[in-house]
Amino acid sequence: MSEPTGTERAALRAHLLEHAVVRGHFVLKSGRTSDWFIDAKQTVCRPEAMVLVADAVLALVPPEATAIGGLTMGADPVAFVTAAVAATRGRHLRAFSVRKQAKDHGAGGRIAGALEPGDQVVVTEDTVTRGTSLLEAAEAVRVAGAEPVLLLALVDRGGTVGDLAAAAGWRFEALFGAPDLGFPYELGAGPASLGIG
Repeated sequence: MSEPTGTERAALRAHLLEHAVVRGHFVLKSGRTSDWFIDAKQTVCRPEAMVLVADAVLALVPPEATAIGGLTMGADPVAFVTAAVAATRGRHLRAFSVRKQAKDHGAGGRIAGALEPGDQVVVTEDTVTRGTSLLEAAEAVRVAGAEPVLLLALVDRGGTVGDLAAAAGWRFEALFGAPDLGFPYELGAGPASLGIG
């Protein structure tokens, strides 16, 4: 897959700023407050941006990857649109979701979708701050018998997920960091706030 052009990256950034970034007073999942919030689904789920997102993600997907997914709901639109666009380009990636809790009926477990043992997996998320959802999904993938080869976020608010991923033995990439959108990384999003290191 080819790298997105500077124009495509600029268009994706502009879309995020217009549709996904909101200013105000917000309480984050961590309990901390922020004067900005990003609902990246407002970009990933709009038709004019779907292919931009998929192309940007596919440019980072390693050639050995066979599946893409992550914790529902944040990962779902990123994984599914990427797998769909990849299929139109001759690249076959299975897509899946990681449930927040294991299902106790039917086939059970935490994985829903087309993840197979031995898959080489891109674990994705729309937005990360501390990265706990991304790391939880990667661990669920490992438990399911597949191997995370890349943890990938559309937007990284915190700037410290890479260190946490590295400590667990995984590589992390983000399409955009908070500074790319004109904001500082969230203070206190790093290892100390998680009781790590």
